[in-house]
Amino acid sequence: MMVRPTTDEPHTRGGTRADLAYRTLREAIGTGTLRPGQKVTERGLAEQLMVSPTPVREALLRLEHDGLIQRTGPRTVVVADIAERAIDDLAEVEIGLRGLVARFAARNATPEQLDALDAILDAADDLLIVSVTRHRNGENVDRHVSALLDRMQEFNEAVNACAANPMLIRLLEQSQVFSQPERRALRLEKIAADDRFGLDRYAGHRALVRALRQGDSATAERLVIEDAQGGLAALRARPRGRNR
Repeated sequence: MMVRPTTDEPHTRGGTRADLAYRTLREAIGTGTLRPGQKVTERGLAEQLMVSPTPVREALLRLEHDGLIQRTGPRTVVVADIAERAIDDLAEVEIGLRGLVARFAARNATPEQLDALDAILDAADDLLIVSVTRHRNGENVDRHVSALLDRMQEFNEAVNACAANPMLIRLLEQSQVFSQPERRALRLEKIAADDRFGLDRYAGHRALVRALRQGDSATAERLVIEDAQGGLAALRARPRGRNR
């Protein structure tokens, strides 16, 4: 199967070509484009990603550290067959780290950052109202739903910034069980099936911002952990490796 580079250029997210290669390969493993047991070479991946072998080599070292690949030769690796227990363990780590991010955010968020979080949710609410209205009228809502999901990703990244702990955020990124495209696909399915789905989700986000404003780290952590547990449970219920 062909591995295609993600659409986000390295400079747009402050990363390097190695970071982009790492994210792309993690996504390919998560979606099943790279299958368990499949052998790949550094040069072959570099050609598919349209980069030099050096960033691919750096990305593979990180993936090897994550336990997602196993090296079988100097320039050859095989995609690891991750056991269900290993995925359970990784999910537990991700959930715990997300809770820690919220705890740090409650301690460190500035008034300006909190106002920005409310502004993002205001924009998301507007998009949600338009999407629900158009959906009930039988109109196409793909563009509005996509914009809504963009705002929610922006919200998550803003919460991460509130934590003011780059090392913690890096650990969270490395521990994520499922790629962002998989999460996005699930949310699209949920919204298409239930136009109340978004309302319930954003109510939790409002509660999180209130907890952050109050400096209530315990409540912020609890809210994020509950949300992460629900989100990962929904993702785990989907067949992995299904074409989208």
